[in-house]
Amino acid sequence: MRSSLVLFKRFQTLFHTRLASSYVVQELQADQYGAPNEVLKLNQTTSIDASQLKPNDVLIKLLASPINPADINMIEGKYALLPSSLPATFGNEGVFQVVDHRASDEQVRPGDWVLPKILDWGKWRSYGIVSINDLIKIPSDIGVESAATLSVNPCTAYRLLKDFVTLEKGDTIIQNGGNSGVGQAVIQLGKLWNINVVSIVRNREQGMNELVDYLKSLGAEHVYVEEDLRKEALRKTLWSTIPRPKLGLNCVGGRATSDLLRVLDKSATLVTYGGMSKQPVTVPTAEFIFNDLNCRGFWMSRWKAENYKGSQFAQMLYELIDSIRRNELKAPHCEKFLLSDYKAAVEQAQKPLNTTKVLLTVE
Repeated sequence: MRSSLVLFKRFQTLFHTRLASSYVVQELQADQYGAPNEVLKLNQTTSIDASQLKPNDVLIKLLASPINPADINMIEGKYALLPSSLPATFGNEGVFQVVDHRASDEQVRPGDWVLPKILDWGKWRSYGIVSINDLIKIPSDIGVESAATLSVNPCTAYRLLKDFVTLEKGDTIIQNGGNSGVGQAVIQLGKLWNINVVSIVRNREQGMNELVDYLKSLGAEHVYVEEDLRKEALRKTLWSTIPRPKLGLNCVGGRATSDLLRVLDKSATLVTYGGMSKQPVTVPTAEFIFNDLNCRGFWMSRWKAENYKGSQFAQMLYELIDSIRRNELKAPHCEKFLLSDYKAAVEQAQKPLNTTKVLLTVE
């Protein structure tokens, strides 16, 4: 019986090789740093033939890949993590589907969904070949939007809430950029873990009420604009109903950071994970000294680089996926663009005050 099974698998491999199809590879690349719509080009490379696969290779097809702020910064050459050489294919995260493989069927099968773990493998491509060791298989019963946006923003929110302060039920955190992808995930995880989340957003002339309603639909109970936080009356009212924050999350910088620091509890921690305003983090001296505040930095890319080979990354992903399945963690609103329509996609992704995540797809 065992010999028959071995012969069948050998025949199956030979059958796959003989009927291997060619897949035209499109890659969104740049050969120099600069404004994305000026330097990005959609290159069509030599097609991939499944017969080229070596042991443990997996041929994967793009389902969806988001355009994140870090992607824009990388293309501009203004990010801490840049390609080792140019031209390079960009894109930091995305979900792919297995087309063919030379790994064991116990590891992966055609049709499975996978996330590439390696940071220096650009995700803005129609097809690619990756080692099975550099992939995480995920369930295909969640929305493609959730899968495509899983490994950066929700993971960042998870680590921010888990790694810096021991939060207990009823504790409070405060964040700026509450409408960002990370901010939306923080709101939902905070509700799930019974943590009070105060979210600060930038004021806007249009769509403010819609934005607040949307964040409240995710579970937000305390949403304010930056100017509100500077009002003594609001601060007195707010901290009479919930405890002062043990943790502050900053992705803006400048005065918005100072606003957070001034309302933190004694011995609280502020974690900066972004700088959307491109202004320095300014720490008020009195609060820093007299309230014994801690200021930390966090970079998800570094965390991944240090942990993707172990089990901790996968365990975090599966926990988040369980929350997605229970409808406790929703993806941000998404708008899809074909790779060939990348100029419109990049333009949309760079619009100010945009809360919609742009996804690149191939169909």
